[in-house]
Amino acid sequence: MRAVVTITRRDEIADPEGATIARALVDLGYGDVGTVRVNRTVEVSMPGRDREYVLSAVRGMCEKMLANPVMEDYEIEIFD
Repeated sequence: MRAVVTITRRDEIADPEGATIARALVDLGYGDVGTVRVNRTVEVSMPGRDREYVLSAVRGMCEKMLANPVMEDYEIEIFD
């Protein structure tokens, strides 16, 4: 099984990297760019495990290390 975790910064939390990219895009002539948000994707492979185990384990990984629960939200997708 493979889990794909998408980690996003909460809307109320500033995204300085996204703001820098937005300014650079405007400087490059893309004046119609509004807000840019930078997210992360983490893939975890757990061969030989069932879906429920992988979901539970990856959720624990997110809470303990992969995501900052104060600033970020996450979504987990499980693939066979």
